Amino acid sequence: MTKQITTRRSLLGLLTGTMAAIFQPAKAFAAILTPPASRGPFYPDPAMRFDDADNDLVKIEGVVKQAGGEVVFLNGRVLDRQGKPVENARVEIWQCDVNGRYLHTGDRQAIDRDTGFQGFGHFITGADGQYEFRTIMPVSYPGRTPHIHVRVIAGGTEFISQFYIAGNSANNRDFLYNRLANDQRPAVEMVFADKGRGLETQVDIVF
Repeated sequence: MTKQITTRRSLLGLLTGTMAAIFQPAKAFAAILTPPASRGPFYPDPAMRFDDADNDLVKIEGVVKQAGGEVVFLNGRVLDRQGKPVENARVEIWQCDVNGRYLHTGDRQAIDRDTGFQGFGHFITGADGQYEFRTIMPVSYPGRTPHIHVRVIAGGTEFISQFYIAGNSANNRDFLYNRLANDQRPAVEMVFADKGRGLETQVDIVF
């Protein structure tokens, strides 16, 4: 009799745990949506970009010089709100060069632009939703903490955000970073690690 009671209790616990597992993922996943951000003033229009606008911002086709700065890899997945990969999403990134200047005619700082830095790139996701860029570690721009702008176009929808370096001391002085709730920040923070080919970070884009 004792054995039967134990078995029934175990079965009840298993069913309870199964039901909890069924309903938990959607709730948990909703908490990791990528927070949106404004496009900012230095999104390079097509006329401002290099003909080479691929996912390698460190090397421009036909240019001998390579970009200055610390080379890093940025990758991740584009996912919908149910956690499913988004295929054929166009992922764009843009950022200032190692000197702190953008590839944009509106950036009139009295500093030389790094002519070896592509400044803008794009990637089209496959069935797995994966994207990847080879770029440089972002640096500060006057009034801003180091960041990378990201834009996703998928199914007629546009989504824009910004990625920040996790733990950077300038983050807490940045007005846009400070608008993020504490539980939103990990979704747009880049944690870099050396995985054999150099520093890289993975940031999923969920919208």
